[in-house]
Parts: sequence; structure tokens; C-alpha cells
Amino acid sequence: MCGIVLVVGSGADQGLFSRMLAAIRPRGDVEETLLSDGLLAGTQRLRIVDRERAVQPWLSADGRFLLCYNGEVYNHRALRAELAGRGHRMRTDGDTEVVLEAFLEWGEQAVHRLRGEYAFAIVERATGRTYLARDPLGVKPLHWSRSGGRLHVASEVKALVPVGAPVSEVPSGHHGWTEPGADPDLVPHLDLLRLGAGADPLLDPAEAVELVRATLSDSIRVRLDTDLPVAVILSGGLDSSLTLLHVREMHPDCVAFTIGSRHSEDLHYARRLTRELGVEHEVIELRPRDIGLAEIREAIRVSELTEYGDIINAVISVPLFRRIAERGIKVVLGGDGSDELFGGYPMYERIGPEQSRRLFLHKIRNLGRTELQRVDRTSMGQGVEVRVPFLDPALVELAMRVPAELKIRAGQEKWIVREAFADMLPD
Repeated sequence: MCGIVLVVGSGADQGLFSRMLAAIRPRGDVEETLLSDGLLAGTQRLRIVDRERAVQPWLSADGRFLLCYNGEVYNHRALRAELAGRGHRMRTDGDTEVVLEAFLEWGEQAVHRLRGEYAFAIVERATGRTYLARDPLGVKPLHWSRSGGRLHVASEVKALVPVGAPVSEVPSGHHGWTEPGADPDLVPHLDLLRLGAGADPLLDPAEAVELVRATLSDSIRVRLDTDLPVAVILSGGLDSSLTLLHVREMHPDCVAFTIGSRHSEDLHYARRLTRELGVEHEVIELRPRDIGLAEIREAIRVSELTEYGDIINAVISVPLFRRIAERGIKVVLGGDGSDELFGGYPMYERIGPEQSRRLFLHKIRNLGRTELQRVDRTSMGQGVEVRVPFLDPALVELAMRVPAELKIRAGQEKWIVREAFADMLPD
């Protein structure tokens, strides 16, 4: 994954561009740029897939289009084979090239073929027309601003502050073109709230259990396609424990990290689980006296969040990802999103089914500007990439079909998930 910055339009200021790119330097381990008249483009690239050849900004073979891309497309191997069969000559083994070649083959419809988390900009160099796209859940960020007739694009708001103009977000699941001198015309490429609308509700518990198990296991599997070590954020709860259980089986080169109070029950369970699995476990102890005004200010700066609950979570996340980065680990899996999908909050139980569904849809729709923003900023701010298997669109669509009574049953939150993996979970 990366941080991206572009300035599109004549008279672009290289000094401004350099300040924008410097603002997101922690997101990558190598800075790459392509500067030309009317187009300044750069990335802070975190080298994970085809680390030597998948350079950015990436140009089409004929030089017509330029791509700046942040994300991971997990089905890039299958897409590569399909594109090769259609005559595309591939130059790398990475997903960056696949994104641009898919766009060249299918145009705006290419986003419907991408399975993963992404935010990218494709510029037609001769005209300055720019295509912007963001993944369905908003796992990866994308912002833009316009000043002096030029378009400015960046992964984070802080990179656009030097522009001195209003900053807008590309909404989750949106894409579209911006013409020179005009604001982007963005439309949904996936209506998150209508996922699963054409399918029947999963009323049979046995069928629902089977589908939840298969879909989550597959979502974790595709996110482990790497030759690098993998870390798991282990809170001691259900979601992170399931993630670790799968990772241990599919990618044994893994380490678990837990942050919290020394005497917490969740930490006790996390120690027990890692011991039974034989997984290396590192604990970062965080005491109340470790959190001062400086830590809170830094969490706000990094996360670009202002709500109390989000900031507290960011305060905890910063030292966690800092330690993971110190260990030299770039790829991390977390359990984020499960509470929203499968009734993990007590409030779901206190309201009726219809209100529960409205709350569920509200939370899913806003993840990109709350929980996922916190995860992206605090992890990438340390040069660490977090993958979120619970938020694969296939699993989100499945959760849309699972009725509330299978998510919370007999007072048990996330009943369907517990039932699906009952044979894997320790007593």
C-alpha cells in the first residue's frame, strides 16, 4: 500500500507538491515521483507485492495514462491471467499494473472486478482528465482539492492543507472523472446499502453457519498471499482470535500483538491462546499514566479524527503499530468490522429488529470515516498495512442477509460467528 499525491493542471508548484508528499512520508518506505509539465505525481510506496518492479507512478505501455494507486487487490493473479488472455503484455507480478491494465480493458467497469481495498487516480496525461476510484467500504482514503484551476489529490487531509483550499473526500464506493477546471463528477460504483437486496434472507441457521464459515475463511486466505511475515492484532476477543487461528494454519510465519492493561481478562485469554497455538506473542502494556496531552494531540494529528471515542482508540493504536513497525513487520490482519456486521454491540440487543437493521446500515455506511480511518492513519503512519478480512464485500453482503435473531440469540452477541467456528475456538 502507499500514500499518493497528484497535482494536475498547468503551472503546478513543485514546492507545494513536495510539501504535500512530505506530509505523508510515513506511509511508505520509498518515495517515487514523476514530474512533467501540467502533472506532478508521487507516492510513498510501502513495498509489499513485487517489491522491486512495481514502481509508481505507473505508466501505461504507450505512456498515455498514469496511475497512482494505494491498496491491495487480492484477485490480481486471476485478473492478470484473464488480461493476458486478452492480449495484454504484463511487465511485473504486482497488482499495481493489473489495476491500470484492467482499466484499459474495461474502463470504468473495471472496479467491479477488483476484490480488495483500494484508492487510486488515473490521469490521461495529454488532457489532464483524471479518474478517481475508492473501494466499497472506504478502507483506503482518497481526498481532493481544487485551487488555481488545478486538481490536487492525496491520501490524507494533512497533505492537502498546504493547498489552502477546501478539502473534499471521495466517498466510499464512488468513482468518476474530473475534467480540467471542473470538480470531480463522482457516482457510486457499488451501493453498499443494497448489497444482498436481491437474495433471500438466510433463515436456516445451518445454511447461515456454513456460509459464514466458508466466506470468512476465504476472506482471510486471500489476504495471506504474501511472502512476508504477518502480524495479527490480538485483542483477546472473538474476532481477532478467529483471525489468529486461521492465520496460524495458513501462514505459520506470524506474530500476535496485544496492547492493554496487565491484569485484563482479554490479555489473559490472549496469552493462553498464543501459548496453545505456539505463536509468538508480544504484549505492549499501556497504563493510564502513559497517556498525556502530547499523546492525545499526536493521535488527533495522525488520525485526522475529532470524536472522543475515535481519538481514544487512536491513542491506543499509535504505540501498537509503532512497535509492529519496529519489529520490521509490514502486513497485519485485524478483526475490525465484525461487531458492526454481526451484532457485537449491546445496543443491537436493546432495540427491535427493524431499528437494529437501520443501525447496522448506518454503522456500515460510516465505517470509512470512523473506524477504518483510524485504522488506516495510525497503521500507515508507521508504515504498516492492515488488512481487514471481516470487511470483504462478500462477507458484508452475507451479513446483510443474516437476520438479527441469528446475530444475537439468547443474549449471545455474534451468535452466528461463534456457531460457525465452535469447533475451532478454545473452551
